[in-house]
This record gives sequence, structure tokens and C-alpha cells, in this order.
Amino acid sequence: MNHSEIFIEYLPFFIPLILLQLLLMVVAIVHIIKHPHYRFGNRIFWLLLVILLQFFGPIFYFTIGKGEA
Repeated sequence: MNHSEIFIEYLPFFIPLILLQLLLMVVAIVHIIKHPHYRFGNRIFWLLLVILLQFFGPIFYFTIGKGEA
């Protein structure tokens, strides 16, 4: 079994994960843009972190970066 066959076999598992990652990233980006208060860092820092770290960036933002409204 080659790599493309393995990928196609697991594609139904990958699609929901990819959609979840994209949804988390979009929600985090919208929240960062709308809310100017962060526990530490600034808007540019959090946008870069969310975009570059993809799955973990939004999780970091919502757990340690999101400030009080």
C-alpha cells in the first residue's frame, strides 16, 4: 500500500479535523480583531500565533491569551 492509498483511506477522518482547525482559526481571528484586550501580547502577536500555529494557536489564544471584555 503506497502513501496515496493510505491518505485516501484516511480522508474521511482528515476532513472533519481540517474543518475543525479552520473553524477554530476563523473564530479566533474574528475574536482577536473585535476585542482589543489580551492577557499578554498584542493583536499582531496573537494573529501571527493563531495563523502560524494553526491548530494549537487558537487553543493557546482562548486558554491563555483572551483577555476580559
